[in-house]
Amino acid sequence: MDHGSAQQWLDRYVAAWLSYDPAEIGALFADDVSYRYHPYDEPIVGRTAVVASWLGADASGVASTRDEPGTYEATYAPVAVDGNVVVARGSTSYRRHPGGPVHQVYDNCFLIRFDDRGRCREFTEFYVLRPS
Repeated sequence: MDHGSAQQWLDRYVAAWLSYDPAEIGALFADDVSYRYHPYDEPIVGRTAVVASWLGADASGVASTRDEPGTYEATYAPVAVDGNVVVARGSTSYRRHPGGPVHQVYDNCFLIRFDDRGRCREFTEFYVLRPS
């Protein structure tokens, strides 16, 4: 993994989130991925489970909620790459309704481990609400 490959993966991550396309989401992750929305969560394990969680379609209680199209945007960039481990940071902005003013901004840090094919094997997200 290098900075360019990491940035391409992060761009695909944002595109998958914007589309909520199961194939795009699934293509990001290894079969045996461990995914955490928060560092203290038990991981969601397996590509199928991660896709279901992103789509808000699992019963685990840790599923993401689907954001309404046009109410969110994000940019992330790698800040450190060491072999197959990437640390990335960025921000995510939310609007109450499409085209409305931004009402929340989160600063994010991702800790990501990739497999030999450039698919995510481990993902942990850290985020904090930016003060207004």
